[in-house]
Amino acid sequence: MPSVLADYWPLVDLRLRVGAVELRPPSDADLAALADVAFAGMQEPGTRTFLTPWTDLPPLERARHVVRGVWTDRGDWTPEDWSLRLGVFVDGVAVGMQGMSATSFGLLREVRTWSWLGLPHQGAGLGTTMRQAVLHLAFSGLSAACATTGSFVDNPAPLRVSRKLGYEDDGITRDLLHGEVVVSQRLRLTRARWESLPRPPVSVTGLSPCLPLFGAV
Repeated sequence: MPSVLADYWPLVDLRLRVGAVELRPPSDADLAALADVAFAGMQEPGTRTFLTPWTDLPPLERARHVVRGVWTDRGDWTPEDWSLRLGVFVDGVAVGMQGMSATSFGLLREVRTWSWLGLPHQGAGLGTTMRQAVLHLAFSGLSAACATTGSFVDNPAPLRVSRKLGYEDDGITRDLLHGEVVVSQRLRLTRARWESLPRPPVSVTGLSPCLPLFGAV
């Protein structure tokens, strides 16, 4: 029987679902739809989202950044150092991306998360839902010990999402962005705290053959 791509790269079949929201590693067709969302924009003028300021790029370069990021992470993936970019779809419509990465996960059992949403899809609770899905993957699926994230202190929306989900403050970092000092709030969520809080049911399919790729076995 001829092989299919999932025989060699099982991540292509990984799916997370919370109600109408599905997260999946994007196919090239999905990438085109996600690039369209990035092209249209994900932040209001004058606001800051990421320390690497790709969201400030012109529309075409923003879209290409999304495409290149997925391709690069695919090619650089090892069980010791990986970055999972999941396209987020609501009723099949692309709305943004949810990322999760780790270094030496098999030993540290720690993941980092980030995300972005197209402007028309913000403020409706999707940021919370997609993070809940990826945290379920981390803690229930991969047996993570903790999850970390961070946000500029003057960007309150993602901080609200993190604290709503049980993250606790974990210090600050000071960096330079466009020649100016920016301060980020670090946050951490432990497995015990995650288990103690209510959360929606999350369906995960296609994970078992992926576990060696995550360094989780």
